[in-house]
Amino acid sequence: MNKSGSQMSEAKRTMVFLALSGGLMDAYSYFGRGKVFANAQTGNIVLMSAKIADGEFAASLRYLLPLCAFALGVIAAQEIHTRFPGDQGLHWRQIVIAMEMVMLGIVGLIPADINPIANALLSFACAMQVQAFRTVRGSPYASTMCIGNLRSAMDHLDRSIHERSRRELHLCGKYLLVVFAFAFGAVTGYQMIRLLGLHTIWISCGLLLVSFVMMIPKEAEHEAD
Repeated sequence: MNKSGSQMSEAKRTMVFLALSGGLMDAYSYFGRGKVFANAQTGNIVLMSAKIADGEFAASLRYLLPLCAFALGVIAAQEIHTRFPGDQGLHWRQIVIAMEMVMLGIVGLIPADINPIANALLSFACAMQVQAFRTVRGSPYASTMCIGNLRSAMDHLDRSIHERSRRELHLCGKYLLVVFAFAFGAVTGYQMIRLLGLHTIWISCGLLLVSFVMMIPKEAEHEAD
């Protein structure tokens, strides 16, 4: 734990790097891997439904596969939480990040002609991240998508106006920081695809490694959750 007693996995710095990685992964999967979302499964459901409505059942599978992989990723992260409660050398969230880095490293080696496998691995990794990192300093957030964070930001902004509360304004800023970090990660992913191609996802590995390292100071402490 850090000096204030809060979990480094819930620190703002960790949150920012996770959101940067989340935005980059979504841009990478959509612009580099055949217009399939890694994080935004709502988008995949809409696109899959459109293909089904047009009678293109085989084409709908390109969206169904990452959707199923995302669901399995949530289960996998929860299983890691259950099996590694925190009294080992690494905290369970660090194990999730380590596994995520390995999967993204593999994705960067997968050729374009088997994009469905790459997108499934991406969605699985994203699901593990969103399941493992759900709060920052006690406030719920998502590091791999924006709609909930934007809703929370506007909710706290409205409260800050009516209650004249600096705390509510601070919370609004915290959520907007996540949104902006995600957007910056997406811009970075979109631009770097032009330079690095399918290897761009390795930038996410670097961002996740930073998050992993930032969590090390509390690895000797037992976290209750």
